Formats: sequence, structure tokens, C-alpha cells
Amino acid sequence: MQFTIKMIPLVAAIAFAFAGTASAAEEQIVKIGHVAPISGAIAHLGKDMENAGKMAIEELNAKGLTIGGKKIKFELLAEDDASDPRQGTTVAQKLVDAKVNGVVGHLNSGVTIPASKIYFDAGIPQISPASTSPKYTQQGFNTTFRVVANDAQLGGTLGRYAVKILKAKNVAIIDDRTAYGQGVAEEFMKAAKTAGANIVSQQFTTDKATDFNAILTSIKSKKPDVIFFGGMDAVAGPMMRQMKQLGIEAKFMGGDGICTAALAKLAGDAIGENHVVCAEAGGVVDADKKGMEDFRAAYKKKFGMEVQLYAPYVYDSVNVMVAAMQKANSVEPAKYLPVLAKIHYKGVTGPIVFDKKGDIKDGSLTLYTYKGGQREFMAVVK
Repeated sequence: MQFTIKMIPLVAAIAFAFAGTASAAEEQIVKIGHVAPISGAIAHLGKDMENAGKMAIEELNAKGLTIGGKKIKFELLAEDDASDPRQGTTVAQKLVDAKVNGVVGHLNSGVTIPASKIYFDAGIPQISPASTSPKYTQQGFNTTFRVVANDAQLGGTLGRYAVKILKAKNVAIIDDRTAYGQGVAEEFMKAAKTAGANIVSQQFTTDKATDFNAILTSIKSKKPDVIFFGGMDAVAGPMMRQMKQLGIEAKFMGGDGICTAALAKLAGDAIGENHVVCAEAGGVVDADKKGMEDFRAAYKKKFGMEVQLYAPYVYDSVNVMVAAMQKANSVEPAKYLPVLAKIHYKGVTGPIVFDKKGDIKDGSLTLYTYKGGQREFMAVVK
């Protein structure tokens, strides 16, 4: 009897230890891939994106979510595609091999499109927080989604704005020959022509160019009211400096690729006052503004810097993907993918609902200019 009584604490301890082991075994690691250019000319935008992904993952883990009866621990597998299609497909395959449960990325349309085939073949949902080429969601892949407006919306809106609001009659267009740059420039040109503008010059450069004197000199002789550039801020900034040196006074316009906090620094005093009009491929109004403002403040507090551009869209992409997992009660791609396609989610960037192709429905655009070296809000349009 004495032996039995003494054994009870030992038996209880053993039982508790086994219970703890069983509980720990119920924790499931869920891997979410994130890909952006962390090296190269637009690494500042890629880092902005990666930071937001880490922020979302940390907040989700703090909530201690349970999905499918298991406690979930999320991990962000971050990769660098260097804005290069070949590197992009290499890291896409790396994420597939790592058996990620979903992917948020890429930034550049020219990288996103080839990478999307790899994710589709593996049945892994992909949400791009930045790629705007219509071709991305026109491939018939049920795994492709985006949380920003596409080039047709972006370029088209800016083209109409140039003619109807800025009263531009003569327009010059430059693009960097990337999928994004060429796509947004073509949509701008179509809309501007339809609205009555004359396209007086159409020039091309690359996403790595630094000397634009030849094409700008050619454009100057045509006396345009507006120059539209399809490309990224790392090229737009030096281009604007050279425009100023040549005495070109035309308004400078571009899409979300130039519409960054960094553009003023890259362009220097060529940024001017109300000289630039650009559009971010998203936007919030009225009651939704507080959510975006709170996110920006939290981001700045955490990382000690302002949001550059795409961070809120990465944050929402991670969260909408996890919301679909919760609603499906499964982290398995095949099970939560159909739920993601039909989801209604309220994010910091506004309501997220996808159409049949994976494009965001009723995508908004935010128009900005620059004053005093700072990006300044103009309006949210649809």
C-alpha cells in the first residue's frame, strides 16, 4: 500500500510529461514564401515588402491560431529574386521544394509571370502585392491572385488624367521595356490618345540605364506637355535630374513603380513642386483610412523608417491567405485555395475580393504629387 501511494506522484509526472509531448506534437509549422528584390536597384522596395511580411507573421504567431485542430506556427521563407526572371524562377522552385503552403510575391511583373507557372504546377496559391501586368492573371492559372489594380486601370486612369485634368495636348512616352514598364506605358498611351492627346514621341530605355540624354534631347524638340515614364523609381530619379539639366519643363508622370517615398531623394531638386503626378495601385477612403494610418505608424515604430510603397499590400496578402486557411480549417493548399478565391476580407488596404481571374475587384488608385521633397496625397480614384 505504501509502495502504491509513493508511486502516484511518479506516475502523474510521467503522464504529464507524455501529455506535454503530445501537445507539442500537435503544433504545425506553416511556411509562407515571400519573394522580392532584396538586391539591385530597387532593393529598397523589396526590403519594404519583406519587412511587412515579417511583421504580419509575428502578429499571427502572437495570436496562437489553431487550424484543423493543431496549433499553428507560421514561418516566413524570404527569398531574393533580384528583379531577374531567371533568379525568380530558381527561387520559386526552391520554395516549392521547401513545401511552402503559399507564396506572397513577386514585385516585378516580368518576374512574377514566369514564376507563377511553377507555383501553378505545384498547386500553391500565389498572391502578388505589386505586379500589375494584366498578363499575370490572364494565363488561366487558378493559383494566381493580386491585391493591387492592374496596368489597364493604372495606365488608363493616368492617361485620362493627363488630358482631362492636366490639359496635356502633346505627350511623350518612355518605357524601360520590362513587362511592367511596357504594359503600363501602353495603357497610358491608349487612354491618352482616346482622350484626344497627340503622342509626339515614344522612346525606350532599360531598367538599368543611367544616361538618358539622347532620348530626352529628341523628346525636348517635340515640346511635350507631359512625359510619361513606364518603369521604376531607381531609373525615374536620374531621368528627372537629366530633364532638369536639359531645361525640359514638361510634367512628369508614372505608375506605382515611381510613386515611392524614395523618388524625391533619387530625383533631388528636379522633383520640383507639383511637377510629378503618379499613382499607387491601391487606395483607401473615409473609414478605411484609419486602418492604413495605424499600419504605417506601427511599421515606422517597428522598423524605424517610413513605408516605401508595397508594405501594406504584403501585410494584407499574408493575412488574407491565412484568413482563407482559417475559413477552410486547413493549411493544405488544395483545400484553402477555393476558399481564397471566394474570400471577402477587410484589410488595411481596403476590402479584398477577387474576380474569376484573381484580380482584385473594384481596385482603387491613389494619385500623388510631390511638394517640399515629400510625397503628397491628391485623390483616390477608381
